[in-house]
Amino acid sequence: MEPLRFVFAIHVHQPVGNFDHVFEEHVRDVYLPFLSAVAERDFLPIALHVSGPLLEWLEDHDSRYLDLIGRLAADGKLELLLAGFYEPILVAIPREDRLQQIGWMREALHTRFGIDATTLWLTERVWEPGLPADLVHAGVECLLVDDRHFLVTGFERDDLHAPYRTDSDGRTVVVLPIDERLRYLIPFQPPSDTAAYLRGLRESGRPLAVFADDGEKFGGWPGTKAWVYERGWLASFFETVGRLVDEQIVRLVTPSQAWHEVESAGLAYLPTASYREMEGWSLPPGAATRLERIETEWGEDRINGADGALLRGSHWRNFLTKYPESNRMHKKALHLSQLCRQRGDPAAVRRDIGRAQCNDAYWHGVFGGLYLPHLRAALWRHLARAESQLRAGEPLAYDVLDLHGDGHDELWIHSDRFSAVVSPRRGGAIEEYTLFRNELNYADTLTRRIEAYHRTVPHGQAWDAAAQGNNAEQHGITLHESPPRDHHDRALLVDRVIGHDLGEAEYARADYVPVASWVASPTTFEMTREADALLVTLAPVADHRLIRKELRFATGGQLTVRYTWRPEAFPTHCWFAPEISVSADPSLVCAPSATVWRYPISTVAKSERGLEETVQGLSYTPLWPVELGEASFTLF
Repeated sequence: MEPLRFVFAIHVHQPVGNFDHVFEEHVRDVYLPFLSAVAERDFLPIALHVSGPLLEWLEDHDSRYLDLIGRLAADGKLELLLAGFYEPILVAIPREDRLQQIGWMREALHTRFGIDATTLWLTERVWEPGLPADLVHAGVECLLVDDRHFLVTGFERDDLHAPYRTDSDGRTVVVLPIDERLRYLIPFQPPSDTAAYLRGLRESGRPLAVFADDGEKFGGWPGTKAWVYERGWLASFFETVGRLVDEQIVRLVTPSQAWHEVESAGLAYLPTASYREMEGWSLPPGAATRLERIETEWGEDRINGADGALLRGSHWRNFLTKYPESNRMHKKALHLSQLCRQRGDPAAVRRDIGRAQCNDAYWHGVFGGLYLPHLRAALWRHLARAESQLRAGEPLAYDVLDLHGDGHDELWIHSDRFSAVVSPRRGGAIEEYTLFRNELNYADTLTRRIEAYHRTVPHGQAWDAAAQGNNAEQHGITLHESPPRDHHDRALLVDRVIGHDLGEAEYARADYVPVASWVASPTTFEMTREADALLVTLAPVADHRLIRKELRFATGGQLTVRYTWRPEAFPTHCWFAPEISVSADPSLVCAPSATVWRYPISTVAKSERGLEETVQGLSYTPLWPVELGEASFTLF
């Protein structure tokens, strides 16, 4: 009986915009120690994918890891894997962009290591059936996807230990199923469990086992550094698998060796899919809770069995529906990518757009992702750099278009100094306000919303770690009441009338019902050009006499907002209270002068350390007596 071919593949990545100290810590504590141990113990060959943001940082700050990779690759002991260079979700970006992203990675690997890679690490294993044609066009011969992609199609788990072929538009690629069982064994269970599993596969005649997962599990995730290194898991793992190799039960191979050596199991047409957890995270809270309830009712054995694969969550693109903040970044990047190609596709601009396609800040699961302000800010920074270069020397202008792809027109107002997006459907709220001089989108905040994991614990009761997961009993915070939930998505200029007896603390918690609100009221708009400004006049479609809102955008980016309203339409002793949600302190001048309520916009979100509170921005609300009938302020 031939040895079981064992593919051991690692993916290491840090997102665009992550802190330097995070890169440094992971290189010191995870990436370099792990690969050094692999080389020292001759646990080779293996496969490795290093993401583009990490490659760029290593080139600029610490080349030791790259030098070690180079030596192993030159000796034929390490297969380097392709992906989109800046780690985009490939199906979420335009076809030309995904080809270019893979091309950048191919070029980087050839330039730095002298190799021509043909196997692809699929970012977050997000698959859609139309991908093969583009992958082949980009020079990809083989890729790694989860066995779940097969299981949800009806394949049996025992049949997923061989390469398969799949195609679109007549172009075929090899698909290697990643063994979920190995992902949960390594490195979380004793190495003997992995050895027993591999022995069992070989004894049952299976020719191939594929492990491929995040390298951060080997020292970067909470508790794993002590377990993997200090308590000896890694040394024991190498020794244990080494014995299997010596006994010719297992043979380590690269992905390319695997699909050339192991006979194809035939055709597989895979549906839109990702890994199981991702499909659950992308559901809205109510549906996610129902899915968890069903999984609990079914029990672990059934969930891990053949039936469990047929119980599914949603797909990655649903994050763009679940989080409008994500959709706004995504659609801005799409439109700038198109504009860039229309204007000759300058290389520096294309790189900034490519960096803004990095996936991490577009979604949220067990890691912070979208909930991490510095990651969102980094994407907006690269979008600002791209747009400022594309609009260099342009006068103040505007476009009326469905920028967000939701069937409603927005006003995209821009010059060579700033870019703003106004939503007439949302009462004239400003959903983006980017000043190019500081590369900052002032509207980059996050709406406080309820997530499925916001389970509360009554005071005096014990923390239910099992319900919360991820070592929450050791890290993070405990919820004794639900976090504040905003009435509507945040933006600049969410206009309301509130009662005179409403307290500032209640307002900050969104624990009130407004007397009137226009955030969900469609408005008409008129555009008027002035010598050095553009005036947008908005009024509710339902009653244009009730309130009138004028936005004056100066060429340099200064914004003046003027309101007029009918005082008699509201109860006396109320406040006219437009809320301004911003990512950084603006310059705010009110006329007439007003009391301004200010509070931090804080969210409670799951991370690898449990539940954490994060400040996402600041809320400013000037208060004017409704009897005034008019007021104005200037921003920036």
